[in-house]
Amino acid sequence: MRLLTESDIDALSIGAAILGTGGGGSPYLGQLRCRELLRSGARIPLLSLDEIADDALIASTGGIGAPIVSIEKLEEGNEGLRALRAVEEYCGRPIDALIAGEIGGGNALAPIITAATAGLGVVDGDGMGRAFPEMQMTTFSIYGHHSTPAAIADERGNVVVFGHVASELWFEKLARATVVQMGGTATGVESPMPGSYVKRVAVPGTVSQAIALGTLVLDANRRHVSAIPLICERENGVHLMDGKIVDLRRHLRGGFSVGEIALEGIDGHAGTRASIVFQNEYLSFERGGDVEVSVPDLIVLLDVDTGHAISTDILRYGQRVAVLALPCHPLLRTPEALAVVGPGAFGLGEVTFRPLPRRSPP
Repeated sequence: MRLLTESDIDALSIGAAILGTGGGGSPYLGQLRCRELLRSGARIPLLSLDEIADDALIASTGGIGAPIVSIEKLEEGNEGLRALRAVEEYCGRPIDALIAGEIGGGNALAPIITAATAGLGVVDGDGMGRAFPEMQMTTFSIYGHHSTPAAIADERGNVVVFGHVASELWFEKLARATVVQMGGTATGVESPMPGSYVKRVAVPGTVSQAIALGTLVLDANRRHVSAIPLICERENGVHLMDGKIVDLRRHLRGGFSVGEIALEGIDGHAGTRASIVFQNEYLSFERGGDVEVSVPDLIVLLDVDTGHAISTDILRYGQRVAVLALPCHPLLRTPEALAVVGPGAFGLGEVTFRPLPRRSPP
């Protein structure tokens, strides 16, 4: 067990934005809230999978909705705690620790905030190893666990409890409809799971991974060197191109931020044209009529100068970006997983997933 520090939180917010592949919501406000909780005396234990008991009850938590909405729709602060208490009341027993549904963006900080206010620990892992836009797209759901009972809370004090739904897809539909009525974003606590199950299906070590990535970027910025090759080296990634955004289409649909960007190569990639499709997160990278990278592998857009992530909610015409591809965890590459998070699950029916080479990061 380690206790998270302010420097950990600062690095985590940067690394989680990278692993968010454009989604997960902005980590900035969550970063500020975590800092204040630590300065107020909160102790936030980070627990490895080996440190949780088999019979512990672990709940997944995170934000739900369109990241672009969360920029202007501020949280009240205790949404996660209210949702947690509602799930505990339904289960008739306390939750022992929290885990991120996804490590991407602000959702990496959501369990830390709720755990700090509830006096719980946070598990070093998550259900995606990245970010995905829909709630059934976690390894917890993919490998057989039901997300309910679950609760969704908003900033007005509303808490909606889902005791039982017919399927994980129905939970996504009903929860998404609820969030739309709540204004486009809310906080959820779901999937109370035994520790033995979490140990088997969670993507391990992703909080530590995000902290290490953020530390790498901060160190590169201090030394005035490019973080981009260092990220690729650490994550066994590929630097696809440097480009400028020359066209951007983005709109809200069904609680998601969806669209496409067109890129024109710059510097050593001049003359190259490419496009990226997104649904909260970047889904596919196409160049020369060939989809070179697609979900579930990670497509990451970074500021070409700083190496900081550029999410789909802050895309703008003329931005200069570096496009990276990082391999996903093997838990997302099984036939069961690809049926839920592969190209076909996002309507990219003509796209065949071609996995990037993968090795364990140092």
